[in-house]
Formats: sequence, C-alpha cells, structure tokens
Amino acid sequence: MGYANSDHADAAPLAVKILVAGGFGVGKTTLVGAVSEVAPLRTEEYLTHASVGVDDLEGVGGKSTTTVALDFGRITINRQLVLYLFGTPGQERFWFMWNDLVNGAMGAVVLVDTRRLEVSFASIDFFESRGIPFVVGVNCFHGVRDRTREEIRKALDLDPQVPLVLGDARDRAAGRDVLLALIDHLMATRSRTAPHPVA
Repeated sequence: MGYANSDHADAAPLAVKILVAGGFGVGKTTLVGAVSEVAPLRTEEYLTHASVGVDDLEGVGGKSTTTVALDFGRITINRQLVLYLFGTPGQERFWFMWNDLVNGAMGAVVLVDTRRLEVSFASIDFFESRGIPFVVGVNCFHGVRDRTREEIRKALDLDPQVPLVLGDARDRAAGRDVLLALIDHLMATRSRTAPHPVA
C-alpha cells in the first residue's frame, strides 16, 4: 500500500504579515494596490471640511481621500511564502490603530516622500522602538529623484543596516522590489540574531 509523500511540495505556504507605513499621502494605499494579487481592501474616506485644522495637508493639496483604518492586500512570492500586507493610516489622529495592526507583524515597509521626509519620522521611530525590522521605500513620484540615497539616509538618520529602495509606488515591479528587499533584510536579521552553536 502506498502512502502520500509529505515533503514540502504539499506543505501550506508560510504566511507573513507585513505593515506598510509612513506619513499621510506618501503612497501606502497605492503600493498595496499595485502589488496585491487580490482586489485590495481599502478603508478610504473623503476628506471633509471637518478635517480642516486637524489634518496636515501641506504638500498634498490635491489629495481628496484618506485611509481611516487600513489597507489590505496579498502577494504570493513563491509556493512557500505568501505576504499579507496591512497598510496603516498615515494621519496622526489614526496612529492609535498602529498598536493593534503591528501585532504578529514580521516586518515593515516605511514609505517616504523626499518632498516631505518629516512626515515619516514617526513611522521609523515606531518600528525602531519595537525592534521590528523594516526597510525604507522612497516613493519617487513621477520618477523624480531629487536627492541621493546618502542624503535621504542622513536626513532620516537611518541605521546603516536598514535597506533603502527607490521606486514608484504605482509600479508593480518597484513594489515587488521593496518587498523582496524586506524579505532579504528579515532573513539577514534572523541570521544575525540566531544563537550560534557552541563548538
């Protein structure tokens, strides 16, 4: 009597939770939508007059919607690995939700806009203070690259080991590249922190 082979071919893929964070208007919803293989779940609402004086719209005057809870998407890297993407709300009045969204997250992508780097400082601080590995994705709106990698890294005061990837959040390939950079970073971080066998 034959038995089914129970090797990795039939094993369920590893599910990894990733947060996509950053300031208001840096492209989080766009990135999740660009890479997700399923129709992304979005919780966007129109900005209203009630937000005047509450939300900082400087530099994003043409934006008419905001994420009020989260964005959700999924991307299969290969048969062994599936990423579940959770886009965080960027406006300060919704930051309290980050504490719940971060539960179970293996890592994060922090999106930044070089025209408004300061709006992503809080995201970087959030993940650094919790010891959660992250990469920085620089959203080059309309292909504009107005600062060098070194200038961006210095302005954000990034640890040298934090990867920094430039690309357009609207482009699926660019989104894939930043996620692959995060996977590589997670694996490198894990190997650095894993206990070494005693000889």
